[in-house]
Amino acid sequence: MGVLENGAANSQNSSPTTTKPTKTSLSPDSMINLDQGDPTLFEPYWREMGDKCTVVIEGCDLMSYFSDMSSICWFLQPQLGDAIKRLHRVVGNAVTEDRHIVVGTGSTQLLMAALYALSSPADRHPGYKEQAEFLRSGLYKWEGDARAFEKDGPYIEVVTSPNNPDGAIREAVVSRGEGKLVYDLAYYWPQYTPITQPLDRDIMLFTFSKCTGHAGSRIGWALVKDKEVARKMTEYMQISSIGVSKESQIRAAKILGVLSEGCQHFRTVDSQNFFEYSHSVLKERWERLRNVVKNSKTFTLPKYPRDYCNFTGKYMDSNPAFAWLHSKEDIDWESRLREHRIIARSGERFGASPKYARISMFSPPEAFNLFLERFSAIIDNINGNVVA
Repeated sequence: MGVLENGAANSQNSSPTTTKPTKTSLSPDSMINLDQGDPTLFEPYWREMGDKCTVVIEGCDLMSYFSDMSSICWFLQPQLGDAIKRLHRVVGNAVTEDRHIVVGTGSTQLLMAALYALSSPADRHPGYKEQAEFLRSGLYKWEGDARAFEKDGPYIEVVTSPNNPDGAIREAVVSRGEGKLVYDLAYYWPQYTPITQPLDRDIMLFTFSKCTGHAGSRIGWALVKDKEVARKMTEYMQISSIGVSKESQIRAAKILGVLSEGCQHFRTVDSQNFFEYSHSVLKERWERLRNVVKNSKTFTLPKYPRDYCNFTGKYMDSNPAFAWLHSKEDIDWESRLREHRIIARSGERFGASPKYARISMFSPPEAFNLFLERFSAIIDNINGNVVA
């Protein structure tokens, strides 16, 4: 969760059977990269879907820049817009009625588009001059953790919920009259956290990569309440990339459609619901990691409250995409883990102490198993009063 101070203060606009996992060719002394959130652990499910997700695109297809000139986001493929709305209705995690959909190259580009839309003057027109200027934009600047923000004037607060890195459910902190909010909801899906309500926010960002695991397609979308904000977000896309790949959009629409079909047959005997499958995979990993950590005198993991999930119809635990590991020892644990050939991300990268480290739960099975083996050895050494 962070705050950006608006530099444009005078602007008037405000489970199937698991198949053989991908080979990782790890040796006992291989370096394990648990820094990145690359969700390839969901690959077995989609491999089993076979031709259900196949898309055929001929050489003469999708040649134009334009998709639907009647839409504010003129490069959004209509079938992707329909698939997004359908999935949110089925899962029940976000309100789509009376919302404008803006598609982007992942949610990172959409966040930049939202900041541009909420902070830029109204009289800009895309062109080469704007392409050069927006890369060195003075429209906003990073102000850090929202809990420490005390300045007066316009601001934009970015709320990530569930939060990265600790998986906690977050709400806005600053809550002042001149502020604007952007909600990053990349992990608000049933495999990570109970779906307690359909969220109704002015700007809500989602990403294909964390929803289904298809990070390589580089698709994200924003549900935007205000028409002018959606128009300016689209303007940002025009300046930065002149739209979003149609091939990726068509593939995403197909896969989201298959996902929605599986959800609508949820809890049937022949269920092939992706969220049920991915939740079970993450739950099993979290149980194994907690079993290792409970033997430690030094390390702790966050505890998450059980909550009722409207999607599954039962109480569920959270199984975040990352483990936020804390140590009582006053040591830089990113460096210490690297000594044991484990690459993690330091808490300092998130404004926290280096006694924290973020561990990705997305790694291939072989890498995750090797991580648990090495981490268990670290704990055994510490418990024996020998720091490895």
